[in-house]
Amino acid sequence: MSGPRELLYDIPSAVIALGLLAAMLLAMFGAYLIGTRNQRNRTEEGRSQTTAVQGSMLGLLALLLGFTFSLGLSRHDSRSTAVVSEANAIGTAWLRADYLPDDLRAAAKDDLRRYTRLRLEAAEVSADQHQRRKRLIANAEGAFGELWEQAAAHAADKGGPAAVSYAASLNDMIDALGARDAAIERHVPEIVLFMLFGTFILSGAMLGFSSGLAAARPATPVYLMLGLIVLLVFMIIDLDRPRRGLIEVDQRPLAALLDSMKAK
Repeated sequence: MSGPRELLYDIPSAVIALGLLAAMLLAMFGAYLIGTRNQRNRTEEGRSQTTAVQGSMLGLLALLLGFTFSLGLSRHDSRSTAVVSEANAIGTAWLRADYLPDDLRAAAKDDLRRYTRLRLEAAEVSADQHQRRKRLIANAEGAFGELWEQAAAHAADKGGPAAVSYAASLNDMIDALGARDAAIERHVPEIVLFMLFGTFILSGAMLGFSSGLAAARPATPVYLMLGLIVLLVFMIIDLDRPRRGLIEVDQRPLAALLDSMKAK
């Protein structure tokens, strides 16, 4: 399963953050030079307008930062919840496999164990390893196909509440797979990120312009604020990338389930 092509996803988060920092610094120093040239023509009214626009830009910047960070964090939480849901669905199917006859139980549990291992390996593959992840997903789908054929044959042959219950657990398992893959492909819209970056650069320009009008170079707190902004951008982008970066989705529910399967 793959979503629409995204321009920023294949670029490392650190490169994006450093590029944004460089763009903000260039905009700030360029606007500073413009402000110093216009210093002689400044008026009190012009200074008031610049201050008002600067305050509005910083307010808009804070609003976009909070909105985007909240959006990225909610995406991360939904992916973590999807891992737990899939682990629970596989665990239910594993327990209900005990309802199967002896000749089917061992094969079903072997396929469930293999399916869980493949799902865990696919989740740990980096996003830039497209072919390997596709191969693991295809193998997992093959394992599920074998499970479904076994359940369908058993239901057609003997039927009964136990067969229906096991088949229902397999259906829940494939639903959980679809929900989890959809959550992985769901990111913060790139138009929101581009708008955020544009607001950052314009805010840097406004800071430089107001400093130029005041005939004072940007003070140390300005650079500290720029550094904090870039750090927040790095965290937002890293949160939005479930299979690359420093912040990863916790796969321990699936890992613990696989360990319990191997012990039996």
